[in-house]
Amino acid sequence: MATKLFVGKLSFDTTSDSLNALFAQYGTVVSADVATDRDSGRSRGFGFVEMQEDADAKQAIEALDGKDFEGRTIVVNVAKPREDRPRSHGGGNNYRGGFGRR
Repeated sequence: MATKLFVGKLSFDTTSDSLNALFAQYGTVVSADVATDRDSGRSRGFGFVEMQEDADAKQAIEALDGKDFEGRTIVVNVAKPREDRPRSHGGGNNYRGGFGRR
């Protein structure tokens, strides 16, 4: 069964391809994605890697957590399931439920 890993503290220059290459040393990578800012397209400093085998994922965690990659000490652990969060209305403290009202 595949295991999804969280990879944090990545360099802003890290790409999904370079992340894939790093983890491929430890087994079959199903997917590797660096989270990017939707406006600038720049890395947000973290990503996710899905490894085909649980044993390979465990080996990658042991080998890479706390190690240097592209000039940064990265964090690698098993990804936690995404929690449902309430949607923000984006209005900050001034939001009162209508458009143009203050």
